[in-house]
Amino acid sequence: MTNNSALLSSIEWGINQLGLEDHSGLGTQLERFLQGLVKWNKAYNLTSIRDPQQMVSLHLMDSLAVVPFIFGGPVLDVGSGAGFPGIPLALCYPQTQFVLLDSNGKKTRFLQQMKIELGLSNVSIVQARVEDYEGAFEQVICRAFASLANIVTTTQHLVAEGGSLLAMKGKLEDENLAATALQLAAVHSLEVPGIEAERHLYVLRRPTHHQKDD
Repeated sequence: MTNNSALLSSIEWGINQLGLEDHSGLGTQLERFLQGLVKWNKAYNLTSIRDPQQMVSLHLMDSLAVVPFIFGGPVLDVGSGAGFPGIPLALCYPQTQFVLLDSNGKKTRFLQQMKIELGLSNVSIVQARVEDYEGAFEQVICRAFASLANIVTTTQHLVAEGGSLLAMKGKLEDENLAATALQLAAVHSLEVPGIEAERHLYVLRRPTHHQKDD
């Protein structure tokens, strides 16, 4: 069994590094979430990362690094998988509604269980392919499941007018996004506690009709 106190210490260290220590009880909730993931992962192979300490940096802290860029809702987490970044962000923003979208039934069942155990009334779980899902969200976020151009093509129909797509990537990409409905607004370099590799956040926005007319 994972050493709970060591795991919690690692999580709380990361939380402090990111300046999120004001979020009361966040470390304990994240530790419970990770314990659930470790348990379910043995049977359902939800993530290829097996070491709980590696999960802290590669999953939890990687997700929490984008907390400053979440400014409204509802937020759609596309390809949420085992709940990243959706669950950690929902724990940080209990007043914001999050929809976690994934096509894998094992993963959505795990997410439903975690929603119940963590008391996440601000989270909805949807099992569907992103191409088949419909909605309009102020923010759509995803961790890199494809090239940036592919992510934009796949998800742009879900970004509301004036809304934004947040694409979490590793190294910078030189992508041609000219033929999309979204405009590249910013690229942020992210500092993730416990990770030395490059991390970047691409922010793309869907212009409003007023902006298009200007």
